[in-house]
Amino acid sequence: MIQVDTIMQISYKKCLLTNIFLLITFTTLFAQKTKIPSAEGVVTYSFRSNGKELKGPSLNLFFKNNIAHLLSGKDPEKKEAQFIDYNNNVTWQILTLKNGSRYSLKTPFSKYEKASLTGDTASILGYKCQKAKVIVRSNTIEIWFTDKLPIKGTPSLGIAPGLGLILKTVRNGNFETYATKVELKKVNDSIAKLPEDMGSIVDEATYRRKEIDNRFITVPVFSQQQINFTDSIVNPAENLENVTYRYAGGTLVLKKIKLPDPAGYSVFADLSEYSNGDAYDRTGSVFVIPTDRQKSFLDGLKNGKNELPIYKDKQGKEYQGVVQTDQYLPPFELMRFFTPFGVRAYNRRSKIQGYDWADSVNYKQEITDLLPALTGEVWIGVFIGNYDKGGHIVNLNLDYYPKEEKDFSEKKNWIEPVFNTLNIMEMAGQEYATMFDNDSLTVTVNVPEGLRKLTLRYITTGHGGWENGDEFNEKLNEIFMDGKKIFRFIPWRTDCGTYRMYNPSSGNFGNGLSSSDLSRSNWCPGTTTNPVYIPINDLTPGKHTFKVAIPLGKREGTSFSAWNISGCLIGEYK
Repeated sequence: MIQVDTIMQISYKKCLLTNIFLLITFTTLFAQKTKIPSAEGVVTYSFRSNGKELKGPSLNLFFKNNIAHLLSGKDPEKKEAQFIDYNNNVTWQILTLKNGSRYSLKTPFSKYEKASLTGDTASILGYKCQKAKVIVRSNTIEIWFTDKLPIKGTPSLGIAPGLGLILKTVRNGNFETYATKVELKKVNDSIAKLPEDMGSIVDEATYRRKEIDNRFITVPVFSQQQINFTDSIVNPAENLENVTYRYAGGTLVLKKIKLPDPAGYSVFADLSEYSNGDAYDRTGSVFVIPTDRQKSFLDGLKNGKNELPIYKDKQGKEYQGVVQTDQYLPPFELMRFFTPFGVRAYNRRSKIQGYDWADSVNYKQEITDLLPALTGEVWIGVFIGNYDKGGHIVNLNLDYYPKEEKDFSEKKNWIEPVFNTLNIMEMAGQEYATMFDNDSLTVTVNVPEGLRKLTLRYITTGHGGWENGDEFNEKLNEIFMDGKKIFRFIPWRTDCGTYRMYNPSSGNFGNGLSSSDLSRSNWCPGTTTNPVYIPINDLTPGKHTFKVAIPLGKREGTSFSAWNISGCLIGEYK
Protein backbone atom coordinates (compact mmCIF):
# COMPACT_ATOMS: atom_id res chain seq x y z
CA MET A 1 0.00 0.00 0.00
CA ILE A 2 1.37 3.34 -1.12
CA GLN A 3 1.86 5.97 1.54
CA VAL A 4 0.00 9.30 1.15
CA ASP A 5 3.20 11.30 1.46
CA THR A 6 4.76 9.25 -1.34
CA ILE A 7 1.86 10.06 -3.64
CA MET A 8 2.22 13.73 -2.84
CA GLN A 9 5.95 13.66 -3.66
CA ILE A 10 5.28 12.09 -7.10
CA SER A 11 2.59 14.68 -7.89
CA TYR A 12 4.94 17.53 -6.89
CA LYS A 13 7.71 16.26 -9.22
CA LYS A 14 5.26 15.94 -12.16
CA CYS A 15 4.02 19.47 -11.57
CA LEU A 16 7.59 20.82 -11.42
CA LEU A 17 8.57 19.12 -14.71
CA THR A 18 5.42 20.45 -16.37
CA ASN A 19 6.20 24.02 -15.28
CA ILE A 20 9.77 23.78 -16.55
CA PHE A 21 8.52 22.48 -19.94
CA LEU A 22 5.97 25.29 -20.17
CA LEU A 23 8.61 27.88 -19.28
CA ILE A 24 11.00 26.63 -21.99
CA THR A 25 8.20 26.56 -24.57
CA PHE A 26 7.04 30.09 -23.71
CA THR A 27 10.60 31.44 -23.82
CA THR A 28 11.20 29.87 -27.23
CA LEU A 29 7.98 31.23 -28.66
CA PHE A 30 8.72 34.70 -27.26
CA ALA A 31 12.22 34.69 -28.76
CA GLN A 32 10.83 33.69 -32.16
CA LYS A 33 8.33 36.53 -32.09
CA THR A 34 10.72 39.27 -30.94
CA LYS A 35 13.67 38.31 -33.31
CA ILE A 36 16.59 39.44 -31.18
CA PRO A 37 18.96 41.46 -33.49
CA SER A 38 22.08 39.62 -34.65
CA ALA A 39 25.47 41.23 -35.46
CA GLU A 40 24.61 41.73 -39.13
CA GLY A 41 23.66 44.82 -41.03
CA VAL A 42 24.17 47.39 -43.78
CA VAL A 43 25.10 51.08 -43.45
CA THR A 44 24.60 53.49 -46.38
CA TYR A 45 26.72 56.65 -46.63
CA SER A 46 26.44 59.80 -48.76
CA PHE A 47 28.70 62.83 -49.22
CA ARG A 48 28.60 66.62 -48.91
CA SER A 49 31.15 69.27 -49.84
CA ASN A 50 30.82 72.74 -48.32
CA GLY A 51 27.24 71.87 -47.39
CA LYS A 52 26.31 70.84 -50.95
CA GLU A 53 25.12 67.29 -51.64
CA LEU A 54 27.39 65.47 -54.08
CA LYS A 55 25.77 63.55 -56.89
CA GLY A 56 26.83 60.03 -57.64
CA PRO A 57 26.65 56.56 -56.14
CA SER A 58 26.58 55.98 -52.40
CA LEU A 59 28.95 53.94 -50.24
CA ASN A 60 27.72 50.79 -48.49
CA LEU A 61 29.20 48.99 -45.50
CA PHE A 62 28.19 45.34 -45.03
CA PHE A 63 28.84 43.69 -41.64
CA LYS A 64 28.74 40.00 -40.73
CA ASN A 65 30.88 37.51 -38.80
CA ASN A 66 32.77 40.46 -37.29
CA ILE A 67 33.97 41.53 -40.75
CA ALA A 68 33.01 44.77 -42.51
CA HIS A 69 33.13 45.09 -46.29
CA LEU A 70 33.11 48.52 -47.97
CA LEU A 71 31.50 48.67 -51.43
CA SER A 72 31.46 51.87 -53.48
CA GLY A 73 29.42 52.52 -56.60
CA LYS A 74 32.32 54.70 -57.80
CA ASP A 75 34.23 51.50 -58.58
CA PRO A 76 31.85 49.67 -60.95
CA GLU A 77 34.64 47.41 -62.19
CA LYS A 78 35.43 46.44 -58.58
CA LYS A 79 39.14 47.05 -58.99
CA GLU A 80 39.72 47.14 -55.23
CA ALA A 81 37.97 45.32 -52.37
CA GLN A 82 38.24 46.76 -48.84
CA PHE A 83 37.64 44.77 -45.65
CA ILE A 84 37.92 45.43 -41.91
CA ASP A 85 38.61 42.21 -40.01
CA TYR A 86 37.62 42.74 -36.36
CA ASN A 87 38.53 39.14 -35.52
CA ASN A 88 42.20 39.95 -36.09
CA ASN A 89 42.12 43.78 -35.86
CA VAL A 90 43.49 44.31 -39.38
CA THR A 91 42.29 45.89 -42.63
CA TRP A 92 42.63 44.31 -46.05
CA GLN A 93 42.89 45.99 -49.43
CA ILE A 94 42.67 43.56 -52.33
CA LEU A 95 43.49 44.93 -55.80
CA THR A 96 42.58 43.16 -59.05
CA LEU A 97 44.55 44.42 -62.05
CA LYS A 98 43.27 44.71 -65.61
CA ASN A 99 45.16 41.51 -66.51
CA GLY A 100 43.41 39.59 -63.71
CA SER A 101 46.36 39.36 -61.32
CA ARG A 102 45.65 40.17 -57.66
CA TYR A 103 47.59 41.87 -54.85
CA SER A 104 46.67 42.31 -51.19
CA LEU A 105 47.78 44.70 -48.45
CA LYS A 106 47.29 43.78 -44.78
CA THR A 107 47.44 46.63 -42.25
CA PRO A 108 47.08 46.23 -38.45
CA PHE A 109 44.86 48.74 -36.65
CA SER A 110 47.93 49.80 -34.67
CA LYS A 111 49.49 51.38 -37.80
CA TYR A 112 46.65 53.87 -38.25
CA GLU A 113 46.63 57.27 -36.55
CA LYS A 114 44.87 57.12 -33.17
CA ALA A 115 41.78 59.24 -32.59
CA SER A 116 41.22 61.19 -29.37
CA LEU A 117 37.83 61.79 -27.74
CA THR A 118 36.64 65.38 -27.49
CA GLY A 119 33.92 64.82 -24.88
CA ASP A 120 31.18 66.07 -27.24
CA THR A 121 28.15 63.95 -28.17
CA ALA A 122 25.43 64.08 -30.83
CA SER A 123 22.41 62.09 -31.99
CA ILE A 124 22.67 60.69 -35.53
CA LEU A 125 19.84 58.60 -36.97
CA GLY A 126 18.57 58.23 -33.42
CA TYR A 127 21.81 56.80 -32.03
CA LYS A 128 23.87 58.53 -29.38
CA CYS A 129 27.34 59.23 -30.81
CA GLN A 130 30.59 60.32 -29.27
CA LYS A 131 32.87 62.75 -31.08
CA ALA A 132 36.56 62.08 -31.72
CA LYS A 133 39.29 63.78 -33.76
CA VAL A 134 42.30 62.46 -35.67
CA ILE A 135 45.01 64.05 -37.85
CA VAL A 136 45.74 62.07 -41.03
CA ARG A 137 48.48 63.49 -43.30
CA SER A 138 47.82 67.04 -42.08
CA ASN A 139 44.06 66.60 -42.60
CA THR A 140 41.88 67.16 -39.54
CA ILE A 141 39.14 64.52 -39.38
CA GLU A 142 36.20 64.91 -37.01
CA ILE A 143 34.48 61.60 -36.23
CA TRP A 144 31.09 60.74 -34.75
CA PHE A 145 30.74 57.08 -33.69
CA THR A 146 28.44 54.93 -31.62
CA ASP A 147 29.03 51.80 -29.56
CA LYS A 148 25.29 51.22 -29.06
CA LEU A 149 24.97 48.94 -32.08
CA PRO A 150 26.09 45.33 -32.58
CA ILE A 151 27.84 46.20 -35.88
CA LYS A 152 31.10 48.10 -36.44
CA GLY A 153 32.86 49.89 -39.25
CA THR A 154 34.21 53.09 -40.79
CA PRO A 155 33.50 54.62 -44.21
CA SER A 156 37.25 54.94 -44.78
CA LEU A 157 39.86 52.32 -43.87
CA GLY A 158 42.34 54.99 -42.83
CA ILE A 159 40.00 56.67 -40.33
CA ALA A 160 39.90 54.99 -36.92
CA PRO A 161 38.91 51.42 -37.88
CA GLY A 162 39.16 50.38 -34.22
CA LEU A 163 36.26 52.54 -33.00
CA GLY A 164 32.65 51.34 -32.99
CA LEU A 165 30.37 52.24 -35.88
CA ILE A 166 31.33 55.59 -37.42
CA LEU A 167 28.22 57.41 -38.66
CA LYS A 168 29.82 60.67 -39.77
CA THR A 169 33.22 62.13 -40.62
CA VAL A 170 34.11 65.71 -41.59
CA ARG A 171 37.49 66.40 -43.23
CA ASN A 172 38.99 69.86 -42.77
CA GLY A 173 35.60 71.27 -41.88
CA ASN A 174 34.15 71.02 -45.40
CA PHE A 175 33.98 67.45 -46.77
CA GLU A 176 31.42 65.29 -45.03
CA THR A 177 30.70 61.58 -45.22
CA TYR A 178 27.55 60.71 -43.35
CA ALA A 179 25.29 57.71 -42.80
CA THR A 180 21.80 58.00 -44.30
CA LYS A 181 20.54 54.59 -43.21
CA VAL A 182 21.44 51.83 -40.74
CA GLU A 183 19.69 48.49 -41.30
CA LEU A 184 20.10 45.56 -38.92
CA LYS A 185 19.32 42.75 -41.31
CA LYS A 186 20.67 39.55 -42.82
CA VAL A 187 23.76 39.92 -45.03
CA ASN A 188 24.73 37.45 -47.71
CA ASP A 189 27.79 35.40 -46.74
CA SER A 190 29.41 36.04 -50.12
CA ILE A 191 29.43 39.82 -49.50
CA ALA A 192 30.84 39.97 -45.98
CA LYS A 193 33.70 37.51 -46.01
CA LEU A 194 37.29 37.64 -47.20
CA PRO A 195 37.83 36.17 -50.67
CA GLU A 196 39.48 32.78 -50.90
CA ASP A 197 41.97 34.10 -53.47
CA MET A 198 43.95 36.90 -51.81
CA GLY A 199 46.57 36.94 -54.56
CA SER A 200 50.08 38.03 -53.64
CA ILE A 201 50.35 39.68 -50.20
CA VAL A 202 52.80 42.56 -50.68
CA ASP A 203 54.25 45.46 -48.69
CA GLU A 204 52.68 48.91 -48.74
CA ALA A 205 55.12 50.46 -51.25
CA THR A 206 54.50 47.71 -53.80
CA TYR A 207 50.74 47.84 -53.30
CA ARG A 208 50.57 51.64 -53.71
CA ARG A 209 52.49 51.49 -56.99
CA LYS A 210 50.20 48.74 -58.33
CA GLU A 211 47.18 50.72 -57.17
CA ILE A 212 48.23 53.93 -58.92
CA ASP A 213 49.27 52.26 -62.18
CA ASN A 214 45.94 50.41 -62.33
CA ARG A 215 43.92 53.63 -62.28
CA PHE A 216 44.87 54.85 -65.75
CA ILE A 217 45.72 53.62 -69.25
CA THR A 218 49.29 53.80 -70.52
CA VAL A 219 49.96 53.71 -74.25
CA PRO A 220 53.66 52.96 -74.83
CA VAL A 221 55.17 54.74 -77.84
CA PHE A 222 58.97 54.37 -77.51
CA SER A 223 60.91 52.21 -75.06
CA GLN A 224 64.68 52.57 -74.51
CA GLN A 225 64.85 54.28 -77.88
CA GLN A 226 68.24 55.64 -78.94
CA ILE A 227 68.25 59.05 -80.62
CA ASN A 228 71.72 59.68 -82.04
CA PHE A 229 73.52 60.70 -85.19
CA THR A 230 74.49 57.81 -87.46
CA ASP A 231 74.75 56.88 -91.13
CA SER A 232 73.47 53.30 -90.83
CA ILE A 233 69.69 53.75 -91.17
CA VAL A 234 67.45 51.68 -93.43
CA ASN A 235 63.69 52.20 -93.02
CA PRO A 236 60.94 49.93 -94.38
CA ALA A 237 59.35 51.25 -97.54
CA GLU A 238 55.81 50.64 -96.30
CA ASN A 239 53.95 52.69 -93.70
CA LEU A 240 53.90 49.95 -91.08
CA GLU A 241 52.16 50.27 -87.72
CA ASN A 242 54.14 50.01 -84.44
CA VAL A 243 57.48 50.11 -86.28
CA THR A 244 60.12 52.71 -85.36
CA TYR A 245 61.35 54.79 -88.32
CA ARG A 246 64.50 56.90 -87.97
CA TYR A 247 65.21 60.05 -89.98
CA ALA A 248 67.61 63.01 -90.10
CA GLY A 249 70.60 60.79 -89.34
CA GLY A 250 68.78 59.09 -86.46
CA THR A 251 68.02 62.30 -84.52
CA LEU A 252 64.30 61.97 -85.21
CA VAL A 253 62.30 58.81 -84.46
CA LEU A 254 58.77 58.23 -85.70
CA LYS A 255 56.09 55.60 -85.23
CA LYS A 256 52.56 55.05 -86.54
CA ILE A 257 50.30 53.95 -83.69
CA LYS A 258 46.58 53.53 -83.07
CA LEU A 259 45.36 55.52 -80.09
CA PRO A 260 42.30 54.73 -77.94
CA ASP A 261 39.08 56.75 -77.94
CA PRO A 262 40.02 59.79 -75.81
CA ALA A 263 36.45 60.61 -74.70
CA GLY A 264 36.30 60.99 -70.92
CA TYR A 265 40.07 61.13 -70.37
CA SER A 266 42.77 63.63 -69.49
CA VAL A 267 45.95 62.85 -71.44
CA PHE A 268 49.60 63.47 -70.56
CA ALA A 269 52.80 63.05 -72.56
CA ASP A 270 55.31 61.28 -70.30
CA LEU A 271 58.90 61.20 -71.55
CA SER A 272 62.12 60.22 -69.77
CA GLU A 273 65.65 60.87 -71.08
CA TYR A 274 69.26 60.27 -70.20
CA SER A 275 72.54 60.81 -72.02
CA ASN A 276 74.10 57.90 -73.86
CA GLY A 277 77.19 59.94 -74.69
CA ASP A 278 76.12 63.45 -75.65
CA ALA A 279 77.37 65.95 -73.03
CA TYR A 280 75.36 69.02 -74.11
CA ASP A 281 71.92 70.53 -73.56
CA ARG A 282 69.81 69.97 -76.66
CA THR A 283 66.43 71.03 -78.01
CA GLY A 284 63.83 68.25 -78.02
CA SER A 285 60.27 67.97 -79.26
CA VAL A 286 57.39 65.48 -79.12
CA PHE A 287 55.12 65.97 -82.13
CA VAL A 288 52.39 64.53 -84.34
CA ILE A 289 52.48 64.75 -88.14
CA PRO A 290 49.08 65.60 -89.70
CA THR A 291 48.38 63.63 -92.89
CA ASP A 292 44.95 64.94 -93.88
CA ARG A 293 46.12 67.32 -96.63
CA GLN A 294 47.76 66.80 -100.00
CA LYS A 295 51.27 67.10 -98.56
CA SER A 296 52.65 66.26 -95.12
CA PHE A 297 55.92 66.48 -93.24
CA LEU A 298 56.31 62.76 -94.00
CA ASP A 299 57.11 63.68 -97.60
CA GLY A 300 60.09 65.72 -96.45
CA LEU A 301 61.33 62.95 -94.14
CA LYS A 302 61.12 60.29 -96.84
CA ASN A 303 62.21 62.28 -99.89
CA GLY A 304 64.19 65.23 -98.52
CA LYS A 305 63.55 68.73 -97.21
CA ASN A 306 62.85 70.17 -100.68
CA GLU A 307 59.59 68.19 -100.80
CA LEU A 308 58.17 70.56 -98.18
CA PRO A 309 56.42 73.87 -98.98
CA ILE A 310 58.83 76.79 -98.97
CA TYR A 311 58.43 79.94 -96.88
CA LYS A 312 60.55 82.96 -97.87
CA ASP A 313 61.54 85.90 -95.69
CA LYS A 314 62.12 89.46 -96.94
CA GLN A 315 65.70 88.63 -97.86
CA GLY A 316 64.53 85.71 -100.01
CA LYS A 317 65.91 83.08 -97.64
CA GLU A 318 64.00 79.80 -97.84
CA TYR A 319 62.59 77.78 -94.93
CA GLN A 320 61.08 74.32 -95.37
CA GLY A 321 57.66 73.30 -94.05
CA VAL A 322 57.27 75.90 -91.29
CA VAL A 323 53.76 77.31 -91.98
CA GLN A 324 50.45 75.85 -93.06
CA THR A 325 49.15 76.21 -96.62
CA ASP A 326 46.01 75.05 -98.39
CA GLN A 327 47.81 71.77 -99.17
CA TYR A 328 49.99 71.34 -96.06
CA LEU A 329 49.91 71.35 -92.24
CA PRO A 330 53.13 71.61 -90.20
CA PRO A 331 53.80 69.18 -87.33
CA PHE A 332 51.69 69.53 -84.18
CA GLU A 333 54.06 70.12 -81.27
CA LEU A 334 52.81 68.24 -78.22
CA MET A 335 55.72 69.06 -75.89
CA ARG A 336 58.95 71.10 -76.10
CA PHE A 337 61.72 69.82 -73.83
CA PHE A 338 65.44 70.36 -73.31
CA THR A 339 67.98 67.74 -72.38
CA PRO A 340 70.34 68.56 -69.52
CA PHE A 341 74.13 68.43 -69.69
CA GLY A 342 75.01 64.73 -69.81
CA VAL A 343 72.79 63.23 -67.10
CA ARG A 344 73.80 59.63 -66.22
CA ALA A 345 76.56 59.26 -68.83
CA TYR A 346 78.73 61.89 -67.07
CA ASN A 347 77.65 61.34 -63.45
CA ARG A 348 80.78 59.39 -62.49
CA ARG A 349 83.08 61.71 -64.41
CA SER A 350 81.88 64.73 -62.42
CA LYS A 351 82.33 63.79 -58.79
CA ILE A 352 81.71 66.71 -56.45
CA GLN A 353 81.21 66.29 -52.71
CA GLY A 354 77.53 66.72 -51.80
CA TYR A 355 76.36 66.67 -55.42
CA ASP A 356 73.94 63.77 -55.92
CA TRP A 357 73.39 63.70 -59.69
CA ALA A 358 70.04 62.52 -61.04
CA ASP A 359 69.89 59.21 -62.90
CA SER A 360 67.63 60.59 -65.65
CA VAL A 361 65.10 63.34 -66.31
CA ASN A 362 61.33 62.87 -66.55
CA TYR A 363 59.19 65.33 -68.50
CA LYS A 364 55.43 65.11 -68.07
CA GLN A 365 52.95 67.58 -69.53
CA GLU A 366 49.19 67.59 -70.02
CA ILE A 367 48.10 67.60 -73.67
CA THR A 368 44.34 67.07 -73.23
CA ASP A 369 43.58 70.21 -75.25
CA LEU A 370 45.24 68.56 -78.28
CA LEU A 371 43.00 65.45 -78.24
CA PRO A 372 41.47 66.11 -81.69
CA ALA A 373 44.98 65.47 -83.08
CA LEU A 374 45.38 62.31 -80.97
CA THR A 375 42.54 60.14 -82.24
CA GLY A 376 42.76 56.91 -84.17
CA GLU A 377 45.83 56.24 -86.28
CA VAL A 378 48.56 58.88 -85.91
CA TRP A 379 52.25 59.41 -86.65
CA ILE A 380 54.00 60.47 -83.45
CA GLY A 381 57.69 61.34 -83.14
CA VAL A 382 60.49 62.56 -80.89
CA PHE A 383 63.38 64.80 -81.97
CA ILE A 384 66.61 65.64 -80.13
CA GLY A 385 69.13 67.71 -82.06
CA ASN A 386 72.64 66.24 -81.71
CA TYR A 387 75.66 65.02 -83.70
CA ASP A 388 76.77 62.43 -81.15
CA LYS A 389 77.13 58.71 -81.94
CA GLY A 390 75.90 57.73 -78.49
CA GLY A 391 73.25 60.42 -78.32
CA HIS A 392 70.36 59.97 -75.93
CA ILE A 393 67.98 57.26 -74.69
CA VAL A 394 64.28 58.08 -74.34
CA ASN A 395 61.05 56.44 -73.23
CA LEU A 396 57.71 57.93 -74.28
CA ASN A 397 54.25 57.00 -73.02
CA LEU A 398 50.86 58.62 -73.38
CA ASP A 399 48.92 58.35 -70.10
CA TYR A 400 45.10 58.43 -70.22
CA TYR A 401 43.47 59.31 -66.87
CA PRO A 402 39.69 58.87 -66.48
CA LYS A 403 37.98 62.13 -65.59
CA GLU A 404 36.33 62.05 -62.18
CA GLU A 405 33.09 63.73 -63.26
CA LYS A 406 30.57 61.06 -64.16
CA ASP A 407 28.08 63.46 -65.71
CA PHE A 408 30.49 65.63 -67.68
CA SER A 409 29.59 66.56 -71.24
CA GLU A 410 32.37 66.11 -73.75
CA LYS A 411 33.23 69.31 -75.62
CA LYS A 412 33.81 68.85 -79.32
CA ASN A 413 36.89 70.83 -80.31
CA TRP A 414 38.50 71.91 -83.55
CA ILE A 415 42.28 72.15 -83.74
CA GLU A 416 44.75 73.07 -86.48
CA PRO A 417 48.52 73.73 -86.50
CA VAL A 418 49.40 77.17 -87.88
CA PHE A 419 53.21 77.34 -87.73
CA ASN A 420 56.20 75.40 -86.38
CA THR A 421 59.70 76.81 -86.97
CA LEU A 422 61.51 74.19 -84.88
CA ASN A 423 63.66 72.46 -87.49
CA ILE A 424 63.15 68.84 -86.44
CA MET A 425 64.94 67.85 -89.65
CA GLU A 426 67.94 69.92 -88.51
CA MET A 427 70.44 67.14 -89.18
CA ALA A 428 68.94 66.65 -92.67
CA GLY A 429 69.46 70.31 -93.62
CA GLN A 430 66.18 71.96 -92.61
CA GLU A 431 66.90 75.65 -92.09
CA TYR A 432 67.16 77.33 -88.68
CA ALA A 433 64.41 79.84 -87.81
CA THR A 434 66.19 83.11 -88.56
CA MET A 435 63.31 84.67 -90.52
CA PHE A 436 62.76 87.23 -87.73
CA ASP A 437 65.79 89.29 -88.83
CA ASN A 438 64.15 92.66 -89.67
CA ASP A 439 61.05 90.66 -90.55
CA SER A 440 58.24 88.59 -89.05
CA LEU A 441 56.68 85.19 -89.57
CA THR A 442 53.37 85.62 -91.42
CA VAL A 443 50.73 82.98 -92.20
CA THR A 444 47.10 83.04 -93.32
CA VAL A 445 44.58 80.51 -92.02
CA ASN A 446 40.98 79.71 -92.87
CA VAL A 447 38.76 79.53 -89.79
CA PRO A 448 35.61 77.38 -90.25
CA GLU A 449 32.13 78.38 -89.16
CA GLY A 450 30.48 77.36 -85.93
CA LEU A 451 33.40 77.96 -83.54
CA ARG A 452 33.65 79.80 -80.24
CA LYS A 453 36.32 80.34 -77.59
CA LEU A 454 39.16 80.35 -80.11
CA THR A 455 42.65 80.18 -78.58
CA LEU A 456 46.19 80.25 -79.94
CA ARG A 457 48.44 77.73 -78.15
CA TYR A 458 51.92 79.26 -78.49
CA ILE A 459 55.33 77.78 -77.59
CA THR A 460 58.47 79.90 -77.96
CA THR A 461 62.15 79.53 -77.08
CA GLY A 462 65.13 81.69 -78.06
CA HIS A 463 68.51 80.26 -79.16
CA GLY A 464 72.00 81.57 -79.77
CA GLY A 465 74.38 80.23 -77.18
CA TRP A 466 76.96 82.96 -76.69
CA GLU A 467 76.80 86.01 -74.46
CA ASN A 468 75.10 88.21 -77.08
CA GLY A 469 72.93 85.44 -78.46
CA ASP A 470 69.16 85.39 -77.99
CA GLU A 471 69.41 82.40 -75.64
CA PHE A 472 70.80 84.70 -72.95
CA ASN A 473 69.03 87.96 -73.80
CA GLU A 474 65.44 89.02 -73.17
CA LYS A 475 63.50 89.52 -76.39
CA LEU A 476 59.93 90.73 -76.83
CA ASN A 477 57.51 88.41 -78.65
CA GLU A 478 54.57 90.17 -80.32
CA ILE A 479 51.64 88.48 -82.04
CA PHE A 480 49.32 90.23 -84.48
CA MET A 481 46.08 89.13 -86.14
CA ASP A 482 44.86 90.97 -89.22
CA GLY A 483 47.28 93.78 -88.41
CA LYS A 484 46.09 94.20 -84.82
CA LYS A 485 48.38 93.36 -81.90
CA ILE A 486 46.70 90.70 -79.74
CA PHE A 487 49.53 89.67 -77.40
CA ARG A 488 53.06 90.62 -76.32
CA PHE A 489 55.42 89.26 -73.66
CA ILE A 490 59.08 88.50 -72.92
CA PRO A 491 59.58 84.74 -72.60
CA TRP A 492 62.20 84.23 -69.89
CA ARG A 493 63.16 81.59 -67.29
CA THR A 494 65.00 82.56 -64.09
CA ASP A 495 64.72 79.22 -62.24
CA CYS A 496 67.37 77.22 -64.13
CA GLY A 497 69.55 76.80 -61.02
CA THR A 498 66.79 74.60 -59.58
CA TYR A 499 67.82 71.80 -61.96
CA ARG A 500 71.55 71.72 -61.20
CA MET A 501 71.47 68.03 -60.21
CA TYR A 502 70.40 67.11 -63.76
CA ASN A 503 73.53 68.66 -65.26
CA PRO A 504 76.76 66.83 -64.32
CA SER A 505 78.74 68.00 -67.38
CA SER A 506 77.66 71.64 -67.20
CA GLY A 507 80.62 74.02 -67.19
CA ASN A 508 81.49 75.92 -63.99
CA PHE A 509 82.53 79.57 -64.07
CA GLY A 510 85.02 81.48 -61.96
CA ASN A 511 82.24 83.22 -60.04
CA GLY A 512 80.79 79.89 -58.83
CA LEU A 513 77.85 79.71 -61.23
CA SER A 514 77.28 76.76 -63.52
CA SER A 515 76.27 77.19 -67.15
CA SER A 516 73.04 75.30 -66.42
CA ASP A 517 72.15 77.91 -63.73
CA LEU A 518 71.94 80.82 -66.17
CA SER A 519 68.57 82.36 -67.03
CA ARG A 520 67.42 81.75 -70.58
CA SER A 521 64.83 82.64 -73.21
CA ASN A 522 61.98 80.47 -71.88
CA TRP A 523 63.90 77.26 -71.22
CA CYS A 524 66.34 75.57 -68.87
CA PRO A 525 68.51 72.46 -69.36
CA GLY A 526 66.38 69.56 -68.11
CA THR A 527 62.90 71.15 -68.32
CA THR A 528 59.83 71.47 -70.52
CA THR A 529 58.59 74.79 -71.90
CA ASN A 530 54.99 75.57 -71.07
CA PRO A 531 52.65 76.75 -73.82
CA VAL A 532 51.09 80.21 -73.59
CA TYR A 533 47.35 80.34 -74.29
CA ILE A 534 46.24 83.48 -76.11
CA PRO A 535 42.46 84.07 -76.32
CA ILE A 536 41.20 85.43 -79.63
CA ASN A 537 37.93 87.29 -79.23
CA ASP A 538 35.22 87.82 -81.85
CA LEU A 539 36.98 85.90 -84.60
CA THR A 540 34.71 85.57 -87.61
CA PRO A 541 34.78 82.59 -90.00
CA GLY A 542 37.02 82.95 -93.02
CA LYS A 543 40.64 83.85 -93.72
CA HIS A 544 42.78 85.61 -91.12
CA THR A 545 46.48 86.52 -91.12
CA PHE A 546 48.70 85.94 -88.10
CA LYS A 547 52.11 87.55 -87.68
CA VAL A 548 54.81 86.89 -85.06
CA ALA A 549 57.50 89.55 -84.58
CA ILE A 550 60.71 89.04 -82.55
CA PRO A 551 63.78 91.35 -82.68
CA LEU A 552 66.40 88.77 -83.73
CA GLY A 553 69.93 89.35 -82.50
CA LYS A 554 72.70 90.08 -85.01
CA ARG A 555 75.20 87.51 -86.20
CA GLU A 556 78.74 87.54 -84.81
CA GLY A 557 81.15 85.54 -86.99
CA THR A 558 79.75 82.02 -87.25
CA SER A 559 77.38 82.53 -84.30
CA PHE A 560 73.73 83.35 -84.95
CA SER A 561 70.40 83.43 -83.13
CA ALA A 562 67.13 81.66 -83.97
CA TRP A 563 63.64 81.37 -82.48
CA ASN A 564 61.78 78.08 -82.35
CA ILE A 565 58.09 78.89 -82.19
CA SER A 566 55.03 76.72 -82.74
CA GLY A 567 51.38 77.62 -82.66
CA CYS A 568 48.06 75.92 -83.17
CA LEU A 569 44.50 77.20 -83.05
CA ILE A 570 42.00 75.50 -80.74
CA GLY A 571 38.29 76.22 -80.95
CA GLU A 572 35.14 74.80 -79.43
CA TYR A 573 32.18 73.97 -81.66
CA LYS A 574 28.97 75.74 -80.67
